[in-house]
Amino acid sequence: MNPSDPRVRLVVAEGIGTIELSRAPVNALDHQAQAELRAAAEEAAARTDVSAVVLYGGPERFSAGADIREMSRLEPVDMVLWAGRLQGAFTAVADIPKPVVAAVTGFALGGGCELALTADHRILAPEVRIGLPEIKLGVIPGAGGTQRLSRLVGTAKAKELMLTGRALTAEEALAIGLADRVVPRDQVLAEARAWAGQFVGGPALALRAVKQAVDLGAGTDLRSGLEIERTLFEGLFGTQDQLAGMRTFVEQGPGKAVFSGR
Repeated sequence: MNPSDPRVRLVVAEGIGTIELSRAPVNALDHQAQAELRAAAEEAAARTDVSAVVLYGGPERFSAGADIREMSRLEPVDMVLWAGRLQGAFTAVADIPKPVVAAVTGFALGGGCELALTADHRILAPEVRIGLPEIKLGVIPGAGGTQRLSRLVGTAKAKELMLTGRALTAEEALAIGLADRVVPRDQVLAEARAWAGQFVGGPALALRAVKQAVDLGAGTDLRSGLEIERTLFEGLFGTQDQLAGMRTFVEQGPGKAVFSGR
């Protein structure tokens, strides 16, 4: 670790936490970047002044993924630890109990695509190329790609993309649901911040429950998913936000509640 030369940092302003990748030239995720990514995600999750999170790699790039040079030097026994740290960092981002949006201004390949997949919403620039080309290195995605991509776009399309290693254009990604919006590159960050900003001052516990219900339910059968939903739904009753939301709805109509996040 080199604290004087951070690769990833969390910047907080106006209720939005921006996790910035800043390792020139392509934001490759070496062991230091992985550790800093995990730390930034855990800090964003814990801070009460962060209502939503933006993942951002700069005005012209997102991430080229894992550091292949570093990875190629590892012995098999070392890869066990390295892969665990890599997947753990991405899981920490996926587990942020707040809305997360990826602002993708440039290539998002391999681990870069996998990082974008940890977000709840993805905004891409038209120039973006996104995909999982690990097959061309003789390996498979190792930071969640095989699982998150298939859950997002379906197993057949996910297999096709990973078996061929083909990179998609932004419009192709939009067509299959890998992207949620495509906007001009110079507007990507502003659009991502606007998306995140709508949750500032929102019902934090209910927002967290939405993510938990969907993410936990996706890994189980319908009946178990419904039980997860019911338990989370019941748990919100008695919170200050539930009381304020329902009271103001009855007294003033919808959309008038002021939430405390408690």
